[in-house]
Amino acid sequence: MKRQVFAAAMIAGAQLMASTAFAAECPVDVTDPFDLEEDAVIALYECMKDSMVEGYSKKEDEVATAYREWTVSSTRPAVAGAHGNRFLQTWANDIAAEQYLKFEEEGVEMPVGSVLAKESFKIHKKKKKAVIGPLFIMTKLEEGTSPDTNDWFYSGVQPNGKPMKLKQSFCSDCHIGWIDQDALAYPLEEVRVSQD
Repeated sequence: MKRQVFAAAMIAGAQLMASTAFAAECPVDVTDPFDLEEDAVIALYECMKDSMVEGYSKKEDEVATAYREWTVSSTRPAVAGAHGNRFLQTWANDIAAEQYLKFEEEGVEMPVGSVLAKESFKIHKKKKKAVIGPLFIMTKLEEGTSPDTNDWFYSGVQPNGKPMKLKQSFCSDCHIGWIDQDALAYPLEEVRVSQD
């Protein structure tokens, strides 16, 4: 019996280690993400970007294994206030990139098949280190497929590669605030990739 309990404890410990192994050790000297200077944000991202992809891809999610080959929409991650004050870096697939990177504020209609993937990380206030967050995903569906979400399907991948469990309304209720932009929130203006 003791061996079985020990074996179960070892398996549980290994699973816990596997789900957190992708959190890179990236210390910070602030507790408020809005206090980080641009070079510190870039250094944090450099510290954890490989671990992010490795973790998100662990369970072979189709988007998680492909998004880094897409078009990035900002020069660096930035905190916009949404998504729990996480730093976000958005990638657009080939179908989405041309329209998304216009950053238009009215009359936006994303093409069906558009996929956006937002990497995220946040500052752990007590431990003063950056912590990898979920990969948030938006997929544009055929018109009329999901009127309540403006035909967007919201999903995500946890830092350990497991799919997130979320209600569509949880994401849509916030994104609907940008209905003229086809429910898209863009990166902060100062970090947007230029279309010149």
